[in-house]
Amino acid sequence: MNNVCNSLCMSSSYIKVSSSYIKVTSFHTLLPIDPSNMRNLIFEEPDMKVPDYASSQLRYAWESIRAPVIIPLLKLAVILCSVMSVMLFVERVVMATVCAIVKVLGKKKYRKYNLDVMKQKLHRSQRYPNVLIQIPMYNEKEVYKLSIGAVCGLSWPSDRFIVQVLDDSTNPILRELVELECQKWIAKGVNVKYETRKHRNGYKAGALKEGLEKQYVEDCEFVAIFDADFQPDTDFLWNTIPYLIENPKLGLVQARWKFVNSEECIMTRLQEMSLDYHFTVEQEVGSSTYSFFGFNGTAGIWRIQAIKDAGGWKDRTTVEDMDLAVRASLQGWEFVFVGDVTVKNELPSTFKAYRYQQHRWSCGPANLLKKMTREILLCRRVSIFKRLHLIYAFFFVRKIVAHWVTFFFYCIVIPACVIVPEVQLTKKVAIYIPATITILNAISTPRSLHLLVCWILFENVMSLHRTKAAIIGLLEANRVNEWVVTEKLGNAMKQKNNTRPSSSSRISWFRISERISIYNPFTLIKRIHPLEIIVGMFMLHCAIYDLLFGQDHFFVYLLLQAGAFFTMGFGLVGTVVPN
Repeated sequence: MNNVCNSLCMSSSYIKVSSSYIKVTSFHTLLPIDPSNMRNLIFEEPDMKVPDYASSQLRYAWESIRAPVIIPLLKLAVILCSVMSVMLFVERVVMATVCAIVKVLGKKKYRKYNLDVMKQKLHRSQRYPNVLIQIPMYNEKEVYKLSIGAVCGLSWPSDRFIVQVLDDSTNPILRELVELECQKWIAKGVNVKYETRKHRNGYKAGALKEGLEKQYVEDCEFVAIFDADFQPDTDFLWNTIPYLIENPKLGLVQARWKFVNSEECIMTRLQEMSLDYHFTVEQEVGSSTYSFFGFNGTAGIWRIQAIKDAGGWKDRTTVEDMDLAVRASLQGWEFVFVGDVTVKNELPSTFKAYRYQQHRWSCGPANLLKKMTREILLCRRVSIFKRLHLIYAFFFVRKIVAHWVTFFFYCIVIPACVIVPEVQLTKKVAIYIPATITILNAISTPRSLHLLVCWILFENVMSLHRTKAAIIGLLEANRVNEWVVTEKLGNAMKQKNNTRPSSSSRISWFRISERISIYNPFTLIKRIHPLEIIVGMFMLHCAIYDLLFGQDHFFVYLLLQAGAFFTMGFGLVGTVVPN
């Protein structure tokens, strides 16, 4: 009986009863089924006309727009993405070449100065400039002691520097704790000024601007800025101020960041790879060629006159640091990046905090480009080459094209070409160029080369948010001025106390920081990100289609990338903390 049933092929007919269709199945046809033809049997077109159900309507709609609409649009998208890929490729290759030449020939800009000789001259003259050190903070419960303690411990004549704590905290208890910490250092002889505001107008830019307007700042020549989780070494001022004294054209000295919690989880390791490239290549190339780069907002020291010449701090975008740097550069001020000077700080280890940070860092530059393009083009103080570098390389390619080509090409267009085989992709554009760009990015962190595949998948997922943020910035849409302070977990304090993450956390996608249940339904709902899941489903569909019908092996990449979208879509990345 089982053999007979296995050989039956069901044929269906439809009977109209009361204006509806009832499906009647009969077992009247005996057809032997060859297992090798099962795939064709499942996917073959039905011989008879099917009623207008939803699936039939969707198929009909797809077939009617496929040739006249989808294929031409996809071909256009391939052309545009190919052009953007070549633009990004050329930019990366040029920067890598310049960086290699600078390193081999020893032409790093700060190396032309003899720091030891400059220090000796300063010691002999005893003319120590007055320095203001600003520490902006907002509800920094976990880390406020770190920055205040590190800054107050800097080596510099005590009567020649002022520590200004700019506390915008909304928690009254935390304000009292921060003020008590300041009082502790005042009792030790450090000149600390604790400043608060009744509002948060301008956010960080507003706090820094109002801090510079204080009467006791009038005698200060330089201002150093450290975010609340940054811990400069005691000799930071001695390793940076001599450059500003030696060269009166210098407006900014930028130090490099050193991450104390890069071993927290894979997400922090991948962030380290991206930021190492930024400092090792982008900042170094900008410093050595055009004497310009974007101020990182912290771990840098400014000549106060350069800030005044640029028009002071402005809060028109979420990247007030980059805004100030561009305006100061247009006034003729030069910058130098000192890669040998590092400042310890903390990477965002929760996915929520990292998403907010990347939104701000991607939306702000796009919005600033829109606001400053005309001003940059019309500026006559700097050369045409520097102006073109600012608009094309610094803003357009690095802040716009880099995000768009990563998301639209690698996450939308390439998968779409799998299910629309009429549109052909060349290997040079689809494989070789992305591979070269990836390798050039990854070599800045040799110790993490084994995480290269994870880094690619992670960056592709994050490109979704960066692309969305860049579009919001260009269009000045709803969240264009959204400012969310990056959450810190105090991992720098753990590092200070010689507490290291366990070995299991260093190889896992996410880490549970305290005893909490991640299986709580309310916790899980808050951690779900629908956009990632939707894109993941799209890529999974394309992967399955390519596996069944494709002639190439794109399904390998598509399956891995879909898995990354699902992993991050369900919040299974970063450190899990209780509310």
